[in-house]
Amino acid sequence: MRKLILALLFGAFAFSSAFASARDLTGAGASFPYPIYSVWAFDYEKATKTKVNYQSIGSGGGIKQVTEGTVDFGASDDPQTTEDLKKAKLIQFPAVLGGVVAIINVEGFQNNDVVLTGKVLADIFQGIITKWDDPAIVALNPGKTFPSETINVVYRSDSSGTSAIFTNYLSQVSPEWKSAVGAGKSVNWPLGVGQKGNDGVAGSVKRVKNSIGYVEYAYAFENKIVWTSLINKDGQTIAPSIDTFAAAAANANWDKSKDYFLWLVNESGANSWPIAAATFILVRTDNPEALELVTTFFDWCFNNGDAQAQNLQYVPLPDSLKADIREYWKAAK
Repeated sequence: MRKLILALLFGAFAFSSAFASARDLTGAGASFPYPIYSVWAFDYEKATKTKVNYQSIGSGGGIKQVTEGTVDFGASDDPQTTEDLKKAKLIQFPAVLGGVVAIINVEGFQNNDVVLTGKVLADIFQGIITKWDDPAIVALNPGKTFPSETINVVYRSDSSGTSAIFTNYLSQVSPEWKSAVGAGKSVNWPLGVGQKGNDGVAGSVKRVKNSIGYVEYAYAFENKIVWTSLINKDGQTIAPSIDTFAAAAANANWDKSKDYFLWLVNESGANSWPIAAATFILVRTDNPEALELVTTFFDWCFNNGDAQAQNLQYVPLPDSLKADIREYWKAAK
């Protein structure tokens, strides 16, 4: 039922700015937070009569559009440095927390049946491990039988914050990946098929047998796509959930003097999901009207949107961080 409601909400928010009025708010960027921004926008319009039109075009597109001033705010899962923000006359703040998961389509396996390490995951996406019954996978999953089939890799073809999160993690756990491929919103993927957006990767993995990809957890959860467990930095086998995402963020040092620049991948902690992440909002400092509209919207979301975030498998920001962000907004204004 919730999936149907989301579909209706997405349809209602076709997210085209063509019909925007003077009071409408426009944004573009990451597909990672698209589900929760859709619901928040729907509820905000009901409460305030103000529309929020958001285009899910990838983090790179969101950064580009807000930098060019064609939207009121951009959204990115790839945090920007203070130096880059100042050059572009932007501020940045986190909006919600979540996690990236490896999703698979292998007959006979359900959620968390397959356990992987970060190193094995990197070797799969680098083409070092090419078969599902590779000894490295079998050793992590004793008693389970894997097909002797080629692993079909699916990755993001667009400039993607989800890719930035995922490749940042792979670079931390695999020196081979770091030197050969590296991290970023767009990298030279060694093999596989590219798809646009989290929804594109999710749809491809769901259709193609013996495939593997990576998406924001909400997309796997809502589309009922099988995800793997991972062994984290502390050597614990962890399943993705809002609790394990929150555990990864529990000791995070959010510093507004650095415009909240922070990665949450490969965090310590027995219960920490290793590919946790924050998603960020970018707003121009030289557009006071947009700054006021955007911060008013997200202040409303911070006050009224935690339940919706949790329902969609995101982690709301702690109240102390929300209060800190409100002070950051005041300083920017």
